[in-house]
Amino acid sequence: MAAPTLTAIADPSLKHVLQRLELVEARVRAAVARRRTTDPETDDRFRGLYISPTHVDRLLADRAAPAAPDAAAAKAREEIEAAADAAEKEGADLRLRRLARNFRLDEIDIELLLIALAPDVDARFERLYGYLQDDVSRRRASVGLGLELCGLPSSGAYARSRLAPGAPLVDEYMVLVEESERPVLTRSLRVPDRVTAHLLGSDMPDAVVAGLAYRGEPATPAEASTLVRWMREQGSRLAYIRERPGASGAALASSAFTQIGRPTLALDLERLRSDDDPTMVAALTAREAGLTGAGVVAGPVEVLLAKGLPAVRAFSEMPALIVLVGSRSWDPAWARDVPFICEAPVPDALQRAELWRRNLNGDTPPGLDLAGTMAQFRLTAEQVHRAARAARMEAHAREVPLDEDELKAGARAQNAAGLERLARRIQPAVGFSDLVLPADTMAQLKELLTRARYREQVLDIWKMAGPSARRRGLTALFAGPSGTGKTMAAEVLASELGLDLYTVDLATVVDKYVGETEKNLDRIFAEAERVNGVILFDEADALFGKRSEVSDAHDRYANVEVAYLLQRMELFEGIAILATNLRANLDEAFTRRLDALVDFPEPEEEYRRRLWERSLGTTMPRDSNLDLDFLARAFKLSGGAIRNIAVAAAYAAAEDQRAMSMADLIRATQREYLKMGLLTVESEFGQYYGLLSREGDDYRGNQR
Repeated sequence: MAAPTLTAIADPSLKHVLQRLELVEARVRAAVARRRTTDPETDDRFRGLYISPTHVDRLLADRAAPAAPDAAAAKAREEIEAAADAAEKEGADLRLRRLARNFRLDEIDIELLLIALAPDVDARFERLYGYLQDDVSRRRASVGLGLELCGLPSSGAYARSRLAPGAPLVDEYMVLVEESERPVLTRSLRVPDRVTAHLLGSDMPDAVVAGLAYRGEPATPAEASTLVRWMREQGSRLAYIRERPGASGAALASSAFTQIGRPTLALDLERLRSDDDPTMVAALTAREAGLTGAGVVAGPVEVLLAKGLPAVRAFSEMPALIVLVGSRSWDPAWARDVPFICEAPVPDALQRAELWRRNLNGDTPPGLDLAGTMAQFRLTAEQVHRAARAARMEAHAREVPLDEDELKAGARAQNAAGLERLARRIQPAVGFSDLVLPADTMAQLKELLTRARYREQVLDIWKMAGPSARRRGLTALFAGPSGTGKTMAAEVLASELGLDLYTVDLATVVDKYVGETEKNLDRIFAEAERVNGVILFDEADALFGKRSEVSDAHDRYANVEVAYLLQRMELFEGIAILATNLRANLDEAFTRRLDALVDFPEPEEEYRRRLWERSLGTTMPRDSNLDLDFLARAFKLSGGAIRNIAVAAAYAAAEDQRAMSMADLIRATQREYLKMGLLTVESEFGQYYGLLSREGDDYRGNQR
């Protein structure tokens, strides 16, 4: 490290590190000189590969003492640090000094760090350390050599404690003490590559931490004011922010860190791999925060809880300013320290609209009411940012202007995939024009749609629910015979809101073991609150049945399931639809918790006629003899049955590559009657009774 090299370096931080390494080199030179004067075998070509009798005698006779302080070296260090003081006054950021402050390192810690660092900066130190340790294979400084070069006795408790567990250098992963199977003094010291790179001017983060990090969107300064006051007057380094659906603790923490002048290191713990060690990840995160001066925000805490209590404590007790986020209430067992606890505010419809405008950068479709159209999407600030990007990309790929459809598609793309393991996802493709229902039923569906669209305005802005209200979700019961359009109506509601429909599969819910059904339901509701969708419980009477008198253990546990559902529905904040054919079987306690109860009656003749026309479509070729008026008048069928008949008749026509005939429809109606357990009587089939298929006869539609 020649002087001309240092004078050519313009970066004061790098120059400071290299100047301090020159002092290490001076100590190494002095140590080499002492070896030459005391070691009679310095010219032995095999020195370091074996121990000679002469060497043994010298070891027995010589009790090594630390070298006396070097006045010239002390003066040189004072000059270097004086120059560093002047550079900092001029605004220079000296990384070695910042590292010492952030990790609370003493001067002896800095010396040991630089001694361990030297071989990674200058290859000469590998051979020099091998010489000083009488072993050419020892290319890094050992604990004993580090203490010797610092002028400390190897037997001193203080000196040894600086490289023992509990010391900042070791606990903060600044220096790794390797080869634990060796005696303490011969264990090698290594500075991790990330620390070396940082001191030499690199800002590339540790690979493990970078894999979890993301760039969050900050909340507004006013929302984070409470958290900012705690950070400025903190009595602890730990805060916990509880999140509700649609709220973002990370955005709140990011805004607070910005206001106190710190960068944010945000970690998405859901990116942790199954083989990642949370304790190691927490240590590396704390080191990264110390190197960069960042505040840490990490969550959700539920991921750590799944890995065990030590994983939570590793993050909550890390030596850095950290904000944990999660949906659960804080448990005192999670940390020894007492955290600052607050709740992330849920943005109302107007605030979310402003988030959309900010992220769309003026690309808002003309005439679009963001507060009304996008209010049903309970997205965090980060999700709105990603949704806006996704909408722009889709519009660009399709070469169309950015409009409402792209915005809704971008919002739906932020849904977590967890619910798809428990329910079937349906992307709606129907609208109100596809429904054939009585006017009163249609009016109730539109009222339900209005409640879904404007519940944010009514509950959050107008505060109509009152301060004691707990229910924020929307629950409706669709009751009626099979095939009357309950599932299709749920799909229409989801389509009008721009949401996905999730149909719960009862096979994934009901379990024969006691307590497992409740756990499955809790997972479904928890995942449903993380997505922006409509959740449909089809055949709901199987889950929401009436409680009965307890005569045995089966009745008791069945009642427990219903009681749990009653409680969980009260807390659910999403949109849920219960569909049942047996309304009378539902527990009466559900009625109070319903926001709407929509009856789906069997269709009358007028609606059956429209259903026949709708089911046959506009592209299917038809015979001129189709008598849809007769079909609507004679057969009192549901919309689902009519569709089944139309599809079956279409297959019969497709077999002979001809137009659909009345015989095809009559025969398909007969088959549907058989499925439903109904008799085919002449009085009902009227003039077309002769078209019915008979066993042994070969009736063909083109022969009628």
